[in-house]
Formats: sequence, C-alpha cells, structure tokens
Amino acid sequence: MIATNPPTPRIGFIGAGNLATSLIGGLIQAGWSPDSLCAADPADTTRRQLTERYGLLVSPENQDIVHQADVVVLAVKPQVMQPVARALAEAIRPTQTVVSVAAGIEGPALSRWLASTLGTPGIIRAMPNTPALLGAGATGLVAVNAVSEMGRSTTESIFAAVGTVEWLEREADLNAVIAVAGSAPAYFFAFIEALTRGGTNLGLPQTMAERLAIQTALGAARMASETDVPVQTLRERVTSPGGTTAEALKALQAGDLDALVRKAMQAAVDRAGAMADEFGASD
Repeated sequence: MIATNPPTPRIGFIGAGNLATSLIGGLIQAGWSPDSLCAADPADTTRRQLTERYGLLVSPENQDIVHQADVVVLAVKPQVMQPVARALAEAIRPTQTVVSVAAGIEGPALSRWLASTLGTPGIIRAMPNTPALLGAGATGLVAVNAVSEMGRSTTESIFAAVGTVEWLEREADLNAVIAVAGSAPAYFFAFIEALTRGGTNLGLPQTMAERLAIQTALGAARMASETDVPVQTLRERVTSPGGTTAEALKALQAGDLDALVRKAMQAAVDRAGAMADEFGASD
C-alpha cells in the first residue's frame, strides 16, 4: 500500500490589512502555495493588490472564505470582532480552527460569538507584534478550547513564517505577552527617540544621532539573539568598572529603570483587561 501525504490545510484570512498581508507573504516565502491561501476584504483596492501580488483567491464576502478554509484567521480590529464573529458563526464548522489576533478579546467571548447549532470550533488566540511586518515578529499563542493537531500545527506555521512563536498554557498569560512583546516595540522606539534627543542635546546633528541610535539598537539586539551569551553577561562585558558605560548605567538605575519598565508593562496589562470588559462583555 502506497502511503500518501495528508492534504495541505487551507488558510483563510478575514481582513487583509497590513498584518494579514505580512502573514500571507511570509507563508508564501516559506513555501506555501497561493492555492492553499485565501482572504476576504471589503476594499476593492486591497483585494486587487493581493490578487496581483500573490495570485490567491480574494473575496469581498467573509463567508465565501470561511466555506473554503480549514483554519480561519480573524485579522480584524477588536472593535468589530463581535459582529464579524457572529455573522460567521453559522458558516463555521466545528472541525475548523479559528485564530483571533485581536488584543483584549478573551476566549469566553469568542466562544459565545462563534457558537452555532453545530457546535463551537477550535479557537486559538494569537498576539503578534509589529516587527512581524518585516518577518522579525514575536507571537504568543494559546488554545482557548480543544484544538485539533492540524489546527495547532497550522497556526504555528502561520506565525513562524514571520518570526518566533511561543505557546502558552494559560490564556491569562497572554496579557503578559502583550506587555513584554505586543506593545514592547513602542518601548524600544521611545528609547531610540530619547537617545536621539540626548545626542542632539550633546551637539550631534539630529539625523546623525538618530542613525547612531538605530544602528546601536539593531546591533545590541543581534548580539543578544545571535550569540549564546546571556544578556546580563553582554551588559557586563561592555561595562568597564569606573568607565563611561558604568556611569551611564548608574544614572539609569538611579531613576529606577526597572520599576519604570514594570510600571509601563502593568499599564499595558491593565488596559488589555479593560479592553476585554469594553469589547467582550456585552452580547
């Protein structure tokens, strides 16, 4: 008897904005066929661009895509997730997997909105960050309910195509992922801005200070990610006792840098909880 490979799952994207387009591009670059991908978007221009760029099926009707997909990625904003999910509930099959990328929309709300007379599909929540647009993202994933192996592996493939993936055991931990990864690119951008302003105050041209700050951030990130040396050791290696770096770090710690970062991260977690109440509480 000749063994056959299982068919490639088909992935359908509801909403084809920047994130969905980046995921589609990452999957195609990773070797997925355009025939195994499809998308729905109300904008004529977006549909035309996707078709011309990638050659995949794009429809103005969400239900058309749901009928053809094994894994459905809801790539819409939190504010419209409830009406989008409810409108799709009767079209979604319990054997499908639905992936939500909306921050603050928790599993119980998604389960209510996607439930139909046939049952509830497998649901996964994903929290990617904006570097995914460059294939350098970090995504947290958590299964809200029972999800098939096909659903889990396909979802992991989607986000692994644009960066690293971390599976969580508890949905409650996804808000921590928002704080440490989802919102964190903005922290680094803010630090680059601060370095640029500092360099300008010390007499450097603004454009030069910004180039130096960006390149230094990039280099430090590469040293942290491309070597096996712990981050703490990297910091210690560049900090000579009594040197300029030691004095600079002393000034940062005098301002209680750790406490400030924790405060920022807690604010992100608190806002995610508030969004869950704001967008997910009502039916």
